[in-house]
Amino acid sequence: QVPLVESGGGLVQPGGSLRLSCAASGSIFSIRTMGWYRQAPGKERELVATITTGGSTNYAESVKGRFTISRDNAKNTVYLRMNSLKPEDTAVYYCNTRTVIAEYWGQGTQVTVSS
Repeated sequence: QVPLVESGGGLVQPGGSLRLSCAASGSIFSIRTMGWYRQAPGKERELVATITTGGSTNYAESVKGRFTISRDNAKNTVYLRMNSLKPEDTAVYYCNTRTVIAEYWGQGTQVTVSS
């Protein structure tokens, strides 16, 4: 069973919006923080946003005011709403989930912002 299943990436024009989703399988227990990271070509993977079980959020400065992270604890699912997308947001976006004893990564979903 794949631990994390991502969806929602694609091609969008500058200024457009996308929503990413990531569902954690039932095999993952005691989830604490869920989040999104991204990696652009030739760059290191970087944090985009995280959210705790209690709803506390943390955002990279570059996405504050444009991206919104949320989660449904009952469904073990995390979302990333991305508005006002810029070409520099182009990257592979990875879902991340942390429990007390383990960390899981999704397979990545491509987001391309281009006219």
